[in-house]
Amino acid sequence: MNWHSSSLGDVLDEVGVSRGEGLSDEEAERRLEENGENQIRQEDETSPLEIFISQFQDNLIYLLIVAAILSVGIGVFPGESPKYGEAGIIMLILFANGIFGFVQDYRAEKSIEALKKMSTPNATVLRNGRKKEVDSTQVVPGDIVVLEQGDAVPADARVIEADSLSTDEAALTGESQSVSKSEGTVDEDAAVADRDNMVYMNTHVVKGRGKAVVVETGMETQVGGIAEELTDVEENKTPFQKEVDQLGTRVGALVVGIVGLTALVQLTLGSADIITIVLLSIGLAVAGVPESLPPIVTLTLSLGSKKLLEKDALVRSLPVVEALGSVDHIVTDKTGTLTEGVMTVRRLYTPGSELEVTGTGMDATGEFRSGDDPVEPGDDTRELLKCGRVCNNAELIENEDGEEEYKGEPTETALLVSSAKAGMEEDYERDRSVPFSSDRKRMTVVNDGTAYMKGAPETVLERCDRALVNGEVKDLDDELRQEIKDRNHRYANDALRVLGFAKKQEVEGEEGEELESNMVFLGLQGMIDPARGEVKDAIEDCRTAGIQVVMATGDNVETAKAIGDKLGFSTENAITGPELEELSQEELQEKIGDTEIFARVNPEHKVRISEVLQDEGHNVAMTGDGVNDAPALKHSDVGIAMGQRGTDVAKKSSDMVLQDDNFVTIRDAVSEGRHIFDTIRKVTNQLLSTNSGEVMFVFLGTLIGSIFFGDANQAFGGGDTVVLTAAMILWVNFASDGPPAIALTKDPKVDGIMERSPRDTDEGVLDKKIMSMIAFTGPVAAACCLPILFLNIGIGADWTFGFDQAQKMLFMALAFFEIIMFQVIRRDYGLRLYQNKWLTAGILGASASHLLILYTPLAQFFGMPQGFTLQQWGWVATSLAVFTVVEYGFRKAISYKLGSRVPDL
Repeated sequence: MNWHSSSLGDVLDEVGVSRGEGLSDEEAERRLEENGENQIRQEDETSPLEIFISQFQDNLIYLLIVAAILSVGIGVFPGESPKYGEAGIIMLILFANGIFGFVQDYRAEKSIEALKKMSTPNATVLRNGRKKEVDSTQVVPGDIVVLEQGDAVPADARVIEADSLSTDEAALTGESQSVSKSEGTVDEDAAVADRDNMVYMNTHVVKGRGKAVVVETGMETQVGGIAEELTDVEENKTPFQKEVDQLGTRVGALVVGIVGLTALVQLTLGSADIITIVLLSIGLAVAGVPESLPPIVTLTLSLGSKKLLEKDALVRSLPVVEALGSVDHIVTDKTGTLTEGVMTVRRLYTPGSELEVTGTGMDATGEFRSGDDPVEPGDDTRELLKCGRVCNNAELIENEDGEEEYKGEPTETALLVSSAKAGMEEDYERDRSVPFSSDRKRMTVVNDGTAYMKGAPETVLERCDRALVNGEVKDLDDELRQEIKDRNHRYANDALRVLGFAKKQEVEGEEGEELESNMVFLGLQGMIDPARGEVKDAIEDCRTAGIQVVMATGDNVETAKAIGDKLGFSTENAITGPELEELSQEELQEKIGDTEIFARVNPEHKVRISEVLQDEGHNVAMTGDGVNDAPALKHSDVGIAMGQRGTDVAKKSSDMVLQDDNFVTIRDAVSEGRHIFDTIRKVTNQLLSTNSGEVMFVFLGTLIGSIFFGDANQAFGGGDTVVLTAAMILWVNFASDGPPAIALTKDPKVDGIMERSPRDTDEGVLDKKIMSMIAFTGPVAAACCLPILFLNIGIGADWTFGFDQAQKMLFMALAFFEIIMFQVIRRDYGLRLYQNKWLTAGILGASASHLLILYTPLAQFFGMPQGFTLQQWGWVATSLAVFTVVEYGFRKAISYKLGSRVPDL
């Protein structure tokens, strides 16, 4: 059927639904089974096999594969036999590392899928004659969907009601201008962009409200035809992942360079043959590759996103996990984030009377008081309450659990509750309306020939020339106008959010400015949204952490200051939106550092605030909830949408969604982001420091053998022996660096993590301090441990052990050097071994695996004799003790503290 060109009656008959009742729950369930879920299938999803194969598609892994091939290829030379055992160990460990990487990447894929499902917007549909909120994937053909400004359109649907309804179809048609929608039919051959009686999946409502009957879902929608997905979560590489990619190239180049240098040394200073050079190449390649680094980074980021989710912060992409650690400015909304987000009307003012209203939240139980005495609201007050009820987009609906709840913006739900306290529960049909916008600061609804307006008091007041006073309509003279302004100012100083209300009768045929002028002022409703009790401490924690917190609210400056004062904001230099517009870029740059409150701001102002802060070199997190907040959210370094009151458009534009709309969650997320960055830095420091040691063991060992003994090959007893075999090095990488490095992800947060300054936006994981320690650790470890080899290889001394035993001693020195480095690095963060039971278990397991090789026939797979004497352990322990003392001494000498993160060593 051509849904757009057929009559509405035929469309409703075709999908089998009544426009007034909608589908029954039973029929909707049947159709869901018949048509499937309303979602776009991803044809290009990565298969598990592709994920597994990708584990071996890396320059560093290619080096190790080449090393394994060379181990076998040696057999082609005369008198040489293939080293199948060594090649087998290399490939076995590569395969095990690939399995680990596959598990982490597969889990990460599933985690992203879960985030997509959690960030899928809900839809309001008509079921059994009542409005009901359901997951958009549960929408079926025939559903009557209710559309409001900010809603994502859940499926392709034919419009059946439109009240100033406009949608943004840029994602579908590429048209940047919003498209007005209406009932009726269009030509059969009309293009998609010209079908103004249809709304489409993957678009959103930018203005007005309406209803539409769903005609296509899932892959049958227009967007399904081009396989674009509404709830797309981009999987961009994090800055550190890019760093790891660059690291692979650099390590590969470094290894090739060292191999070339070593070969040159052997050829010029010694008499090494091609076999020795090949074996050295294998050893150096294995030593230089931190093969477990990429999967552990993936694990760390995945665990980080799960921890953030536990704290009610849903990240929509992994880069956010890392970016949170460098945030130094948070620009936050007031309503619902710094405050409870549940508005309650406290005062009603009409010219001639004022009433207090009791009760809290969404409970309609309460009474009206004049002084201390309960009273019944008079006619003027009831007219004021009626205006708040008619001019309102909030409504009472049935949620997914079958319970009634108010759906709508907190201010509007508060108006429904205040009128319900007066026994007014009638639903008013609107003839037409002019929706609220941040530019207009007002909303007008026409009901039964009367226009009702609500909005900012100053905006409403300037459009009135009369007022309702004790049941009579009187001219709004200067004295009464000033009284209203004074009352508004007093309410705002008491931290009340104030709305003005007006009406105008007999407005048939009036439009635009004519409709919204010469109105009758009805009064004010002042409501309170109290500050969250825990927020003040959270803001103080952020400031201690070097993070500047800025309030940017649409409320008037008096209300913003009142709430700000309670939460510890400086109220001296508050700037309003109009004042902001008058400031030049240079003037704003001068003032912004001393300004903590921006009031009466719109989304465009937020974008400008963010731009100025970023131009000053700051890393900005910005909160938002409305459709127009999308540019500000996208422009900031970390865009944060509200999960409870945020529009679908805001959520889709954000990097993170606060599921509880609470500022405390932002503080906790930043803290967790810093912890995750610390963990990645510790893992990277550990793996690169120990790999640096391995390279130095092989390189310096060969160099010393060539210089002092004329030929390293002869120094090591002749044949084709080397300092350490590739199998030995790879085993140490796997056992000593593997499980314990994974266990680092379970490290607790360091003390004072929210007392240090944010890291710079351009500060990478491998900063100068980390690089200096990596450069120092390798040569020092080699210098402390290589004497074990050269003093015990049996040259002119009866007490030495011989090369095989000396090599085995160096093998164990390397193995336990890498284990010791875990606590050496963690000590920089003030952490002790007992604080991480998983690390303790990992270290014990690694140690046990090394002993298993020493004292069992497994030793033969590494080309070494079985057993290890106490005297040999003494040599190993002595060399490692010397290394530990020198390493700690160097760190103390340069006061290596990671900024102010840990105590002085």
